[in-house]
Amino acid sequence: MNNELKYHHTGIPTTTLRQGEVYLEQFKMHVVPFDTNPYGVEWIRFEHGCELPELVKTVPHVAFQVDDLKAAIKGKEILIAPNSPSPGVTVAFIVHNGAPVEFLEYHKG
Repeated sequence: MNNELKYHHTGIPTTTLRQGEVYLEQFKMHVVPFDTNPYGVEWIRFEHGCELPELVKTVPHVAFQVDDLKAAIKGKEILIAPNSPSPGVTVAFIVHNGAPVEFLEYHKG
């Protein structure tokens, strides 16, 4: 199985309220979904009390879709362990050269 990186989106932290935000209660954050624009930009606004790592809340991240999430993060510095923020997808964040990088694995079926 090939585990090449396929660009998925770029997440940019913001403190500005933006049209089209979706609230993710479990993370205490508001997101303008990446699929609402042609370039995959995801705006993220965090509420007070959000427990995600400071790096994710302050530094933009790039996200890649992979076929095998476990293989993609093996041996890497884990920032956010694998979790399923919505049905059918598992995500994890690593730190690479001081920057957050997200990997997404979509589940078939």
